[in-house]
Parts: sequence; structure tokens; C-alpha cells
Amino acid sequence: MGHAERAHALLSASGAHRWLVCTPSAKLEEQFPDSTSEAAKEGTLAHELAELKVRHYFYTPDFGKKKYTTRVNKLKKEDLWKDEMERYTDEYLDMLRVTALGLGAPPYVAIEQRLDLSDWIPEGFGTADCVMVYGNTVHVFDFKYGKGVQVDAEQNPQMMLYALGAYRAYKMLYPIAQIKMTIIQPRIDHISEWTCTLEELLAFGEEARSKAMLAMEGKGDYHPDEKACRFCRAKAQCRARSDHNVKKAFNIGELPPLISAEEAGKRLLELQDVVKYQKDLQDWALSECLAGKDVPGWKAVEGRSTRDWTDMDDAFDKLIKTGITPEEMLYEKKPLTLAQVEKLIGKKEFQDAVGEFVVKKSGKPTLVKESDKREAITNRVTAEQAFEEEK
Repeated sequence: MGHAERAHALLSASGAHRWLVCTPSAKLEEQFPDSTSEAAKEGTLAHELAELKVRHYFYTPDFGKKKYTTRVNKLKKEDLWKDEMERYTDEYLDMLRVTALGLGAPPYVAIEQRLDLSDWIPEGFGTADCVMVYGNTVHVFDFKYGKGVQVDAEQNPQMMLYALGAYRAYKMLYPIAQIKMTIIQPRIDHISEWTCTLEELLAFGEEARSKAMLAMEGKGDYHPDEKACRFCRAKAQCRARSDHNVKKAFNIGELPPLISAEEAGKRLLELQDVVKYQKDLQDWALSECLAGKDVPGWKAVEGRSTRDWTDMDDAFDKLIKTGITPEEMLYEKKPLTLAQVEKLIGKKEFQDAVGEFVVKKSGKPTLVKESDKREAITNRVTAEQAFEEEK
């Protein structure tokens, strides 16, 4: 079965971050079509390439060079194919290969395995990108091709559900005591690993079971949350989210002359979904207007028009014939950015060739949540720095 044809349970592992937090959302979403974006289709294509590479590496006798090459060439004919997929999927394969070679002996490797989650989720199942089992450890790998949102492995409910499914599948064959989860997100150069004990995993499973029972019946409390609402199909019309954001935006009580740093931190957390919700609501209202429906106080209009060439080459040829110098007037010459050059020739080749000419400058200060793994910075001069300056 191809990646695009994967079946999805009502309570999917990929949507666990949503229905575990907001249990009624799973049933609410059933009213809305499950659409897909071009980015999602591109991700599906990259996953198919990654699967072929992993299968060819670990199961060469059954999936040899000829079969592998034929399948890859077929993928390259897809409209969304990009050559950079080769490099990113190689990085994913490298992580799996390094892990396998670092074990005491060849592990058992399952690729694109459908995992039964019904012990914890009614009718539940999921498909893991790769599962390795060696000794008392289950390794669960997930390949993320997206680059919009960084995904971490620690306490990741999707990964933990896959781990539960893997434990159920192999507990009779291996003395499983710990689980190591790894997310590889090569397009943003991000690898996240997290290890937990079997006891911790099973405790999560019990919590997931109780939430799943509520979610299957559409029961429990709605719990609007920035992360949970992000990919919810009901997010634009959800009354709970609407009320939550309206209260945060307008019902903030009597304002003191000045707010404290503590109040500012709290309000930043509370208001972070307001702008996103407004955008989701506007997108939905526009779709209603375009469908000929009435949204009181609003209408759809044609946006600002833009101009484009019907044939730029012919137009420039004609301009050149009038005496305009193309090098000075029609074309702007500027070098590729550092990142574009690295992408063009590859990371290793770039480092070997011009790595000595690259300096990493500090980024512009930005405000993030306290949970962010980057080190905090400050403009305050430390005693050590002051002493160095005096010297």
C-alpha cells in the first residue's frame, strides 16, 4: 500500500496531540472533509523515496539494485519530484544506518509496519516509518519532511503510541525494557531523540486509553490550545476556540497603569492563538462568500491586480533592439546566498571547498517560550566580561 493510500483511524496516532488534549474534537472533525495540501503530497513522495532506500539497504536480497532503481525512476516522473529529496532522504537513511551499526549485532528491522493500537485505542492502528528491535530496546523512527514546524521526540504522543504498538507486536519475542524514539527532520537540520522506560510508556498508555474512550463518544471538555488546534479541521468554526480567543482578546478586565513582567509573560501565552484564530476565521469566511453564502458584514472582492509578461524573452529582445543595455538595465546580477550555494553542491562538498570562509553570526534576539532548548541570552554584562574589558 502506498503512503497516500494509508488508512486513517478516527483516533489516529498522528492526531494524538489533538484528541488527547481536546477529546471531543475527533468526532467534531468528522463533519469536515479531510483535505490535503501540495506540501503534504510532496511529503508523501519523499516518504516513498525514503522507504525504498531503507528497504534496499536492510533487505538487499529481496529488494535489489534493479528493483530499487526501477521504483526510484518511477518516483522521479512525479510532478512534485525535486532532486533535493535525494539528499534529505539520504540523511534519514544515514541515521538509521548509524543506529543499526552501533548495536552489538544486526537488529530486527520493520519498515512501514502497521501497528495494532487496539489495546489502548478502540479500532486504533498506526503505521511507523521504521522500527528496530535489539536486546531489550525498541527503536522507533519517524521521518518528517515538513519544515514549517519543528517536531521533538520528548513526550511526543504520536511516537509513544507507535512505541506501544511496537511493544505489543514484539513483547513475546524480546525482553523489552526501554524505548528510544527518534524524529529526523532533515530540511531544518533537526534530529530529536528521547528514551523512556517500559513503565513510563505503559503509564502513558493507560492515560491514552481513558482519553480515547471519551474521544470515541465525542465526550469530555473542549480545550482550545495553540498546538492542538493547529491542524484541526474544525478550527475555524469551533465555538470553544472562538469563545476562548474572544475572551483573551477583549475580556481582560480592568487594566492597571503598568503591567509586570509576570503579567506580560502570562498574557503572551494566553494571546498567542488569537492572531492565528483570526486568520483561520477569515479564510473560512472567504470560502463561504466565494461559495455564494452570506457572511453578514463581509464580502469577497478581487484583490490588488498584478502584471506579468506574456513572453519575457520576446519583450526583452524588443527592448534591447531599442538600445537598452541588458547588463545594466534588464538583468540584476547578484550572487547566490550561502544557503543556496550549500544546497546546490551539498553540505559535505560545501564544507570541504569553502568552509574556511564561513563565519556563523549571532542571530537577532527573539522571544520564545521558556521550554525552547536554546540558551537564554541577555544584554547584562557579567563580572567576568567586565573584567576582560578592563584588561
